[in-house]
Amino acid sequence: MCGRYLIISPPQALKELFGYVQTPNLPARHNIAPTQPVPVVRQWEGRRDYALMRWGLIPAWVKDPKGFTLLINARGETAAEKPAFRNALRRRRCLFPADGFYEWKVEGARRRPFALLPRAGGPIAFAGLWETWAGPNGEEVNTAAIVTTQASADIAPIHHRMPVVIQPEDFDRWIDCVNVDHRDAMALIAPAREGFFECVEVSNAVNKVANDTPDLLTPVTDDQRAAEAAPLPKRAAKPKDDSRQGSLF
Repeated sequence: MCGRYLIISPPQALKELFGYVQTPNLPARHNIAPTQPVPVVRQWEGRRDYALMRWGLIPAWVKDPKGFTLLINARGETAAEKPAFRNALRRRRCLFPADGFYEWKVEGARRRPFALLPRAGGPIAFAGLWETWAGPNGEEVNTAAIVTTQASADIAPIHHRMPVVIQPEDFDRWIDCVNVDHRDAMALIAPAREGFFECVEVSNAVNKVANDTPDLLTPVTDDQRAAEAAPLPKRAAKPKDDSRQGSLF
């Protein structure tokens, strides 16, 4: 699963890597959460196109998105079989620009957050799928999900799933849905090689969506770890866990 990620590379570095024609003014985002607008790169009218979409895919056939489960991830191994993803896999594959992601290691009642950052630096690309949902009043919403796969051996102790990383030489193979059959594209669904990501334990500050600063990537100290692991006072209210967002609408 990938429930939070980050984009901190300068806009020019993103444009050079992905080769889209637009020049968006994309600010650094250290804590991107579901339902927020996110940039994706797709093949559109024969060229690479930058577009903003909501993170949380809604299939075109959904009648009422308010009662539909938020699909922030698509399980790559079975996407071709699932009604929610199979049309997008065939016709609407995209890339999610990123500089890493967050994952939580569960230890009893505690969830320890880690930042997974590319050792060689970013930006990088996650495989994605997108859809356009049309409402009864003619409104249209573009939504997208990150494709995941089983974790590499070095990431598995933290979490058993991870985003699919697409290498630059394979960008066209993933997003060119006209000339590349989905079965060929699915060959790219595999864990990143071991050592591709550096795992950095960070503080619980990342749990709150409102926190979106470079400090989130600071390694947790022993004192912080001990304090965050301490039980709450008996009369203290348990902090609200907003690590997952609500309905897309």
